[in-house]
Amino acid sequence: MPLRTSHYPFSAIVGCDAEPLDDLGLALVLASVSPEIGGVLVRGQKGTAKSTAVRALAPLLPPVEVYRGDRFSVDPADTAQESPDGPFPPGTAVESRPVRLVELPVGATEDRVLGSLHLEQALTHGRVAYEPGLLARSHRGLLYVDEVNLLHDHLVDLLLDAAATGRVTVERDGFSVEHAARFLLIGTMNPEEGELRPQLLDRFGLTVEVAAPSDPAARVEVVRRRMAYDADADAFSDRYDLAEKALAARIAAARETVGRARLSDAALLKIAQVCAAFEVDGLRADIVTARTALAHAAWEGRTSVSLADIRRAALLALPHRRRRNPFDAPGLDEDLLDRVLGDEEPPPDDPGPPEGSDGSGDPAGPDGGGAPDTAGPEGDPSPDTGADGPEQSTAPPRDPEGFREPEASQEAEEPEGGGAGPRPGTTVGAGAPYRPRTFTARGTGVGADGRRSRAVGARGRRIGAEPPGGGSGGSLHLVETVKAAASRPHGGGRIGLLPRDLRVAVREGQESNLVLFCVDASGSMAARKRMGEVKTAILSLLLDAYRRRDKVGLVTFRGARAELVLPPTRSVDTAAARLDELPAGGRTPLAEGLLEAARVLRRERLRDPRQRPLLVLVTDGRATGGRGAVGRSLEAADHVAGLGVATVVVDGESGPLRLGLAAALAARMGAEHLPVDEVSADALGNAVRERAA
Repeated sequence: MPLRTSHYPFSAIVGCDAEPLDDLGLALVLASVSPEIGGVLVRGQKGTAKSTAVRALAPLLPPVEVYRGDRFSVDPADTAQESPDGPFPPGTAVESRPVRLVELPVGATEDRVLGSLHLEQALTHGRVAYEPGLLARSHRGLLYVDEVNLLHDHLVDLLLDAAATGRVTVERDGFSVEHAARFLLIGTMNPEEGELRPQLLDRFGLTVEVAAPSDPAARVEVVRRRMAYDADADAFSDRYDLAEKALAARIAAARETVGRARLSDAALLKIAQVCAAFEVDGLRADIVTARTALAHAAWEGRTSVSLADIRRAALLALPHRRRRNPFDAPGLDEDLLDRVLGDEEPPPDDPGPPEGSDGSGDPAGPDGGGAPDTAGPEGDPSPDTGADGPEQSTAPPRDPEGFREPEASQEAEEPEGGGAGPRPGTTVGAGAPYRPRTFTARGTGVGADGRRSRAVGARGRRIGAEPPGGGSGGSLHLVETVKAAASRPHGGGRIGLLPRDLRVAVREGQESNLVLFCVDASGSMAARKRMGEVKTAILSLLLDAYRRRDKVGLVTFRGARAELVLPPTRSVDTAAARLDELPAGGRTPLAEGLLEAARVLRRERLRDPRQRPLLVLVTDGRATGGRGAVGRSLEAADHVAGLGVATVVVDGESGPLRLGLAAALAARMGAEHLPVDEVSADALGNAVRERAA
C-alpha cells in the first residue's frame, strides 16, 4: 500500500535519496531521530513552504504504542509513566496509532492548551472531570506552532514550563492533574513580523533559515510540482511513494542506531571549542550540538561522530544562540567554524560515554544550563548636555506660541553646536543602546497582551466579572456564575443554570501598543554628535518596544517631504536597519512629518481599533519648509492633538543657545516633552536624586 498522507509529500519539498536533504529537511529529520535535541525553529519569508514541510513530516515517523482509550498516550513499555486515565491493569489492550501532529493556534486560550473543567460533565452530572488540552494530546508527538513569534506571552510561559520539565501540572477549578508532555516542538515564523522571545528561542534545539530559490529553473520546478499536486493529489503522492517509504525506513533505522552511537572525548572537546569560539550563552548549545552530531552520524548510518557531523550540527544549533539582541543578524561565520574544527578527525577508537549515558556528555541535566540572560544591553548613556545658560540678547524674537519664522540664512539648515555636520544625504551611526524611560498610553485599553500599558484582558489580576461577549476574553468565573443563577427566583428548589447566568472573569493586565516614531532628519538635526545621540535614543526605545511586544513604525521628514520608511510591524530589527540607513540634511518639513504620522495612525486605527498607539516625535521644533512653515506646523500639531493619541516629544536641540521650540510644540499637542539626553532611565533617576538632595 502506498504511504498515504493528506499532506504534500515531504520528499517533494526537501529532497529524497536522489537529492540530498536541504537544511530544512535535515533539521526536521534529525530532531525526529533524536527528540532530545529540542525541536526546530524555521525562519523564512512567506510562501516558502515552511508549514507544508512540517505537516508532511508526521506521516514519516514510526507509529507509537498506546493503551486503548488512554487520552494521555503514555508508553505501555515504560512502567514509570502514569496516565491520569489509569492505572491500567495487566492485559489492557494496546494499540498502535500514527504520530499526532498537534497544531497550537496563536490565538488559543490557556484552558485549551492546559486543559480545563469538562463543562458538560459538571453541569449535567455534577461531576468534576478534566478535559485534556493540546499539550496532553501532543505527548509523544509533534507540537507545531505556526507564526510562533506572534504567540501571546502567557502561552509562551506554558510552553517553556512544559519543554523544561516534560510534564504539565494543572491546579484549577476543583481538580489537580499532572501528566507527561514530551513533544517535538516545531515553530515557523516570518522575521518581518517580529522576533521571538529569547527564552523560547533558546528552547529550540535547531534553527533553519529558508528562502525562495533564486534559480529560475528551480522556481519552475516548484510551481510545476504544486500544480500537479493540486490537479491530482493522489497521483502526485504515488509518484513519491517509494521516496516517502525510503525516508520513513531511514528515520526508523537512524532511531535504532542513535542509541548505539558514541561521542569520543576528542569530538566532545571539538564541540566545546566551537561553542566557546562563538561565545554562546550557557551550556545548552554544547549539549544540543553534541546530540545533533550523534543524530547526524546515525542518519548517515555510522556509530561514531566525525568532523562533518560536528560541522553540520554547529550550523543548525548555534546561529540563533549567538544573538545578543534582536538587532543582531542571525548566522554563523563558516570560515571561523572551519578554523576551529581543523582537519584532524577525532580518534574513532576513543572510549565512549559510560553505560546508561545518552552519549551527549550532558553535565548539566536536561535543561543544559538554563536560559540565557534576557536582559538587554544597558550601557551608560553619558550624555553631553552642555551648559544651559540664559538666552543672549542676540536671539531672534519668538512669536507668542514660542515659534518664529526662520531667517533667510537658516534655510540652508547649517548644523550648530555639536561639531561639523555630515554632508546632506550622509548617515551617522547610533551608539550602544541603554535602558530608556517607560512611556505608556493614557487610560486603560483592551488590546493584545503585552508589557506596556494598562489593559483589561485575559491576563492579570481579577477585578470583576461580566457576561460573555463583553470583550475581556476571560475564563469562566464559577463563583459569579453560581451567584447569578442563585439570584434568580427558583421556587425553593434546586438552582438551575441557564446560559444567561454565565460570567467570565474580567482581569487587568498589560497590553502591547503601536509605537510610531516620527523622526526629524533635516539639517538642523544633522550635526554628527546630535544625530548620533538621537539615533541611540531611538534604538534604545526600539529595543524596549521589542521587549514589550509592541508594533513599531517609522516616519521621517527632511528636504521637502515626509516618508513612511517602515510601515507598522513587529520586526524591530527591520526598524533598526532602517534607522541605521537614515540620511540627514536639508530643510525641516515639520508639518508634512506630523500629517504623515497622523495618516498612519488613522489607517492603523481602522485596521485594529483595539490597539492603542503611542507617537514619539523626535525633533528640535524648527520648521523651515518655506514661507508659512510655522503656521502649517501649528495646524498639523493641532490635528495630531485632535486624534487623542498619547505623544512624546523628544527634543533634539542642544548647545548653549536653545530656542525651546520643541517644548512649545509639545505644549501645543498636549504631549510629554523631554530632551534627548533624558530618554535614559538612568538619567531620570539621577535627576530625581539631584532634586531630592
